[in-house]
Amino acid sequence: MTAEEVRVEKPWGYELRWAITDKYLGKVLHINRGEALSLQYHNRKDESILVLTGTMVLDLEDDAGVLGHHRLGPGDSRRIYPGRRHRMTATADCDVLEVSTPDLDDVVRLEDRYGRC
Repeated sequence: MTAEEVRVEKPWGYELRWAITDKYLGKVLHINRGEALSLQYHNRKDESILVLTGTMVLDLEDDAGVLGHHRLGPGDSRRIYPGRRHRMTATADCDVLEVSTPDLDDVVRLEDRYGRC
């Protein structure tokens, strides 16, 4: 890790924040097999993800408000717009590149298996 990188332990794995500016935030999310992030949405945060390694299921709300289930593997990417419910669940150990607006505290948790709602 460089001096700018920050590793944050999470119940599902960890995130490595590798770029933190007033305009954008870059992270690598390491999600352990069988673990899941919260079902959540963001009021302002706009994010794009790219699966680097492993496989996952992305639950992502569509334009009609329906939560779809998308199997993603290396090279697959998605954009997650503000207000859209979403959750990532690793089906194998998974590394995900996330680039977003720098809204670190903008998360509304709807469901969370680790009791963080």
